[in-house]
Amino acid sequence: MEVSRGLRAAVRTRDGWAVPHAAVTITDPTGTQVARVQAGENGDLAAPAPPPGAYTAIVTAVGYAPAASTLIVTASGRADLGTVVLARAGGVELPPPGPWTIDPAHSSVAALAQHLGLSSVRGRFTSFEGRIDIAEPVEASRVVARIDAASIDTGTRARDEHLRSADFLNVAEHPVIEYRGEGLTPRGDDRWTVHGHLTLNGHTRPVDLDLTYLGTGPDPWGGVRAAFRATTRLRRLDFGIRFNQILEAGIAAVGDSLKIELEIQAAQGTSLPG
Repeated sequence: MEVSRGLRAAVRTRDGWAVPHAAVTITDPTGTQVARVQAGENGDLAAPAPPPGAYTAIVTAVGYAPAASTLIVTASGRADLGTVVLARAGGVELPPPGPWTIDPAHSSVAALAQHLGLSSVRGRFTSFEGRIDIAEPVEASRVVARIDAASIDTGTRARDEHLRSADFLNVAEHPVIEYRGEGLTPRGDDRWTVHGHLTLNGHTRPVDLDLTYLGTGPDPWGGVRAAFRATTRLRRLDFGIRFNQILEAGIAAVGDSLKIELEIQAAQGTSLPG
């Protein structure tokens, strides 16, 4: 059986996704560069090997931490790096680059407000859509989400109707709540800050999300899903929502701040299956 010759490598993320166009720089024992070759779109590399001997191979890609290993080129001209795993810069992974479509059926958008200074009232929006675009470098990733303001549901019809009125969401004039994320900053393993702007009740303000990436996996339709959890806090006054009722004891019926909780599942691609 003939032994294959040349330099071979497969460059992958920790989740096994291809790292396209990764570069492999080969240096000799003196530190002199003897070759520099590039992987293809599928993360695989095949190129002529340098002369037999021992070398250092350094694998790099935009948005990833470099990886170095010893490369032995045999007398037959064979040099196999095997699978080289690159970690995201900062040690954090996100899904592979490209578009991801938010699946409302397996996601939730909730808001919590303090009531009477004691407990919280939870509401959720039942109608929304959105798209996430993972970029290279990942810090340039973007997201856009649109929420039907009238879909607010707290479990009490009278309260929901009041929330839809001009006292709060004013859905007659501002039927859509929109969030546009315009970049990411890593905060540690699997955690990011999403920088963006929220348009609510006709007011647009900068709002950052504390994002946790929960991982990826296959779905029953032959696709891939990614999951995220995100939270933030909003001040009602920043969005022109000033209504409140002061009780006899001087306690506001509704707190000034809202806690937003997002549980997001997204399907890889520009549309949902089915």
